[in-house]
Amino acid sequence: MFMFRQASRLLGRPTCPSRIRALCTEVPAANPNADSAFIESWKKVIPIMDPPKTPSTYMEPRPPTPSSLPSKLTVNFVLPYSSELSGKEVDMVMVPATTGQMGVLPGHVATIAELKPGVLSVHEGSGVTKYFVSSGFAFIHANSVADIVAVEAVPIDQIDAILVQKGLAEFTQKLSSATTDLEKAEAQIGVDVHSALNSALTG
Repeated sequence: MFMFRQASRLLGRPTCPSRIRALCTEVPAANPNADSAFIESWKKVIPIMDPPKTPSTYMEPRPPTPSSLPSKLTVNFVLPYSSELSGKEVDMVMVPATTGQMGVLPGHVATIAELKPGVLSVHEGSGVTKYFVSSGFAFIHANSVADIVAVEAVPIDQIDAILVQKGLAEFTQKLSSATTDLEKAEAQIGVDVHSALNSALTG
């Protein structure tokens, strides 16, 4: 234990630069000299153990931000079990963020948005493809790439309106008869999701 405390003290390095640019989206290049110095220091303190890998070992440079505004937005849309869109170039996507519907165009500022149950629409020319997503995150990068990760998603045209109405009625009844906090929470989630599904079909 003493050995590791000594290693921590001797190898401690400041992790934050003295000057930080607000909202910077650039990934700094790896510094081989800093890694070499760390490894040499580690070997002096704990020669019997291999040095750990540093974060820069795993970092890859982020694609550069284009100097001019791209005409298309590149979208990757993935689920835990499949990839719906991979490197798809589109005009715009609308995502159901928890703060409201958010439109993403080429050149959008870098953003991370949490998704709520609602409609994700992909606009390509005159065509629009709509999905209902349950939850997830949208990662908008400064280089006009959008990575969208959802827990569940289904094309709107594959949703059965009758089942949605039935499910909404069932969860509404469960919510009115719930007696515990857990039952109320579960029923409320069901009501929220089925209400969003109903709005997606009728909106």
